[in-house]
Amino acid sequence: MSPELGRECAELCLLNVLAQVQAELGDLSKVKRIVRLGGFIACTPDFTQHATVMNGASDLAVAVFGEAGRHARSTIGVPSLPLDAPVEVEALIEIA
Repeated sequence: MSPELGRECAELCLLNVLAQVQAELGDLSKVKRIVRLGGFIACTPDFTQHATVMNGASDLAVAVFGEAGRHARSTIGVPSLPLDAPVEVEALIEIA
């Protein structure tokens, strides 16, 4: 998989996170800020584009929430993920 396709996967992961937040809160207006995103990238040992992949989620957070979407972040390469997923994204979100 290319880093560009991985980036799209990370964006979709964050969309899924936001859909769960919206389902729980009713809407996203109650999100005060995105505190932290964590990304797990399924990759081979020689892969070095982890940040490029995770930028899909990070850039979407800023696009949706503006300055409140700027966050701390960690990105880790792993040999495999559940259900053979290429990317997994976790979020710590402050709610107003």
